[in-house]
Amino acid sequence: MRNFDLAPLYRATVGFDQVADMMDRVLSSDVAQPTYPPYNIEKTADDAYRISIAVAGFCDADLGVEVREGHLIVTARKTEDESERSFLHRGIATRAFERKFQLADHVRVSGATHADGMLHIDLVREVPEALKPRQIEIASGATVAKDVVDAKAVN
Repeated sequence: MRNFDLAPLYRATVGFDQVADMMDRVLSSDVAQPTYPPYNIEKTADDAYRISIAVAGFCDADLGVEVREGHLIVTARKTEDESERSFLHRGIATRAFERKFQLADHVRVSGATHADGMLHIDLVREVPEALKPRQIEIASGATVAKDVVDAKAVN
């Protein structure tokens, strides 16, 4: 796989550190992406999303969902001691995990539910009014504002 040197990007830009860091993370081939636990990301509405994570074998007390520094962090730690149990076959993995998701700007977690071995985390994108597009009314040329002073009268 190709390796890209992003050092010139860091030297030539100001204020784009977040974009450069994201590209660096995506292009790094050193770190293998974890595949446990399996998850889905679905778009449920124009500005709503749902992350569904398969967490079979974990109860509500074993799971943790936290938002920190623009990341959604889902953790699971098994609390009960299984040392006295003897398995003939163990196919359900209940090992501890930590899964991180990078959240886009203005995306917040609206809730989480745990049912039937699935953890569902609902996300909503809320764009502030100041960033939403707005229509500017165009006034006709015949009307002149009262506060405008004629430039010839001033000079």
